[in-house]
Amino acid sequence: MDKQPSQAFIALGSNLENPIAQIQHAFEELKQLPGTCLMKQSSLYQSAPVGRLDQPDFINAVALIETYLAPHDLLNALLAIEQNHGRVRESLNAPRTLDLDILLYDDLQCRDEKLTLPHPRMLQRAFVLKPLMEIAPDCHIPGHNDIAQLLLSCDEQKLEQIKALK
Repeated sequence: MDKQPSQAFIALGSNLENPIAQIQHAFEELKQLPGTCLMKQSSLYQSAPVGRLDQPDFINAVALIETYLAPHDLLNALLAIEQNHGRVRESLNAPRTLDLDILLYDDLQCRDEKLTLPHPRMLQRAFVLKPLMEIAPDCHIPGHNDIAQLLLSCDEQKLEQIKALK
């Protein structure tokens, strides 16, 4: 019997060098990953920075992919896309051309030096939860409440839908 692809949700964010174009190009690059199919993509959302406030607002989105890549292989592929976009890791919460994070990979829960699943900060980020709820309202986050309940705890975070994608 053939192995079925895994489902993974990917968060996309950018606040440098034409962030809307960065996100749109990243969606296209997700389609090009080996053994991977882009199933859904959220609208684009504008959000205020978190942690380090002296930087431009972010453009954020979430993608659902089906992939045959193992979690760490997927992470390495996403890091390569970030690098191709000129991503520089100066410090935590620094401005960036592109940020790609694996939010969920099937129902896998893991924690090692490179990857933690589910993504540990997704639960406190409206800019992740809102686009995730848009494309997967019934999505289950292992060990946590449903997305709508989690989103209620983030209602003070400024978030604006700016572009619905086809």
